[in-house]
This record gives sequence, structure tokens and C-alpha cells, in this order.
Amino acid sequence: MKTLVLEYGVEQGRSLTQDALARLCKNKVAMLSLFILLFMILIAILTPWIAPYSYEEQNLLLGASPPSAEHWLGTDVLGRDQLTRIMYGSQVSLMVGFIATAVALTIGVLWGATAGFLGGRVDAVMMRIVDVLYALPFTIFIILLTVIFGSSMLLLFLAIGAVEWLTMARIVRGQVLNIKRQEFVEAAVAMGLSPWQIISRHLIPNVLGPIIVYTTLTIPSVILLESFLSFLGLGIQPPASSWGSLISGGVETMEEYPWLILFPGLVLTITLFSLNFLGDGLRDALDPRTSKD
Repeated sequence: MKTLVLEYGVEQGRSLTQDALARLCKNKVAMLSLFILLFMILIAILTPWIAPYSYEEQNLLLGASPPSAEHWLGTDVLGRDQLTRIMYGSQVSLMVGFIATAVALTIGVLWGATAGFLGGRVDAVMMRIVDVLYALPFTIFIILLTVIFGSSMLLLFLAIGAVEWLTMARIVRGQVLNIKRQEFVEAAVAMGLSPWQIISRHLIPNVLGPIIVYTTLTIPSVILLESFLSFLGLGIQPPASSWGSLISGGVETMEEYPWLILFPGLVLTITLFSLNFLGDGLRDALDPRTSKD
């Protein structure tokens, strides 16, 4: 009987990934945030087919009108449907957030992993470059780029991504310094693998947890930066719209037409909160110390 208990009473083990997913699924706030973000992304993808109007369609006779059965979120001063413009704005804002973050992620991970693994003078020089760049006023730097080269969407992606990688580089470097003396890295060196092979195959995969968490926290800061630039008139140019440009337009008439700033501001706020809550949930799920076992 004891043999049977031992044989059938042993609980099957789970991998670290399965354990992290299980903890994440138990976090109701993080899961709700994930569903909200997926819904936002789905709306952005389907906007050309489900938007009730064209984002350029104007009705000057209608002007700025409050929410109604025909225009659920009202219209702006040019008679353009506010719901449609928010939906098209989600494409720009989310695209800037994800693409600029991908640029920052690529630069930061490679820079930090290389500096941490090679160490010595290479590490010192690379991290001093990071320190110098940290001292620069990056918002002014992006503004200068947009003024000199124009306000193209591609430039906006590259400019924001090129200044958001510094913290990622420091995080990855610190993680690499902690694991580069472990046995599996020394074994890879003994096998004659090149530094690039060790960095790409062994070091980066083992620091994915902090990378994923910081990525979810970088996306909202990038969206907020784009919104700030659009608020200053240096982001997306009319007739295209982003959440930031819609908020900028709503500020000018917020006393007369409060719905022009209320709805895009609400959508932006919900998105930023969802990204931050999801980041917190991923941080807790990927940290083994949060396990209650």
C-alpha cells in the first residue's frame, strides 16, 4: 500500500516556464490588463474595416457635437468622428510603442550583454558612453531631430528607440555579470565557442525574465513620449492622428467641448495602466521568490 502511495502520490513536476505562467494566470489584475491590451491591438489591426467613418471625412456643418447615436464619442471642430480618429490613433500610438521599444530592446540587449561578458576596458568604455548619453537631455535631442529631418513616422520610431535603450543596457549588463562565471558559460568557453555564440545562445536566453519585464514598462513610457511630442506639435502630423495629437487638439477647446480631450485621454490612461499592471504581474511571475510552495 505504501508503495502505491509513493507511486501514485508523487506530483508531476513543472518547468520554470509553466510555473511562471501558472503564477501569472492567478494574477487577476495582470490577466485583465493582458485582455485589455489584446483588445486594443485587435481594434488597431481591424480599424480600416470596422471604423464607422474615414479619419479624413469632415462635416463642417456639423462641427463639434457631443456624443450621439450617430457619433458615439462626438465629433471634433471639423466635424470628424471622434471614435474613428481614436481608433486610427491607436494604430499610430501602439505602433510607435512596440516598434520603438523593439529598437531600444535590440540595441540595449546587445550592448549590455557585450559589455558585461567582455568586461575589462571594453566594459569600461562602453558603459562610460552610456553614462555620457544619460547626461544628455533626450527630449530636446528628439525635438531637434524632428525639426531638422521632419516629422516622419519612421524617424519618430528610430529617434525614440535610439534614446530608450540605455536603461535596458544597464539591466542586461548587470544580469550578465552575475551569470558569466557560472559553469555552463565556462563550459561554452572551454568548447571554443566565439563570444557572439556565447552571448546569443547562453547569456541572452538566461536574462529573458528581466528583459521581458522591463520591455512591458518601456512601452508605456515610449507611448507617453510620443504623446508628449504630438502634444507639442512635433509628432504625427494632420490629418493623421495619434492619442497624443488628439489630446493636444482637445486641450485647446476643453472648456467648450470637453469630450474632445476626455475620450482620447481615457483610452491612453487605460492603456498605460494596463501595460504597467501587466509588467508588475510578469515581474512577480518570473521571480521564483514569489512562489508559495
